[in-house]
Amino acid sequence: MTRRTDWPDPPDHPAGGAGTDGGETRRAFGAGGRDRRSPGAPGAGDGGAAGEQPRSPEEQARAICLRLLTGTPRTRQQLADALRKRGIPDEVAQEVLARFEDVGLIDDAAFAGAWVESRHHSRGLARRALARELRTKGVDSAVIDDAVGRLDAEQEEHTARQLVERKLASTRGLDPDKRLRRLAGMLARKGYPEGLALRVVRRALEEEGEDTALLDHHLPED
Repeated sequence: MTRRTDWPDPPDHPAGGAGTDGGETRRAFGAGGRDRRSPGAPGAGDGGAAGEQPRSPEEQARAICLRLLTGTPRTRQQLADALRKRGIPDEVAQEVLARFEDVGLIDDAAFAGAWVESRHHSRGLARRALARELRTKGVDSAVIDDAVGRLDAEQEEHTARQLVERKLASTRGLDPDKRLRRLAGMLARKGYPEGLALRVVRRALEEEGEDTALLDHHLPED
């Protein structure tokens, strides 16, 4: 035997018929059910029921942060910028962000460490480029130094050699000077120091049998 379920009356047909409340509801929603009240009226456009008070700035800030953090880590500064764009007062934003840090939902040090490891292995970026990217995300300088410091010079040079080896074939047929400048320029754009870039490229060209004696003028003086 099926149990009867008492569903609430639809908004434009409230219990009690065509009384005062029904007329107010019809004027607010209209025949199509759309909310005709002003955007600032309680319950209008906020996803809540009629008469529900708008959410406080703290609740809005928490909801924004949680939504932005879903599936994607963010720095404190990135979240602060997002809250400011959405009109959250700075005092409220800083309080909410501090709470998120306290419970580990915001961790700039962990973000920076993961960013360095990921971007170095996937894009071959050197310490200089990685530090520049982290600065644009508002990470503190001391945190950046610690994160990029985990990438030592030996690993950086090893990655530079791999990058050059991948591009070397595409430069064959060019004169050695042009090959050197093109390959070294690629490394420079990824943040590698000039001396390291030229040294790695010169060695790769020598291993291919290129006469690099004429390229010595490119090498920086000691």
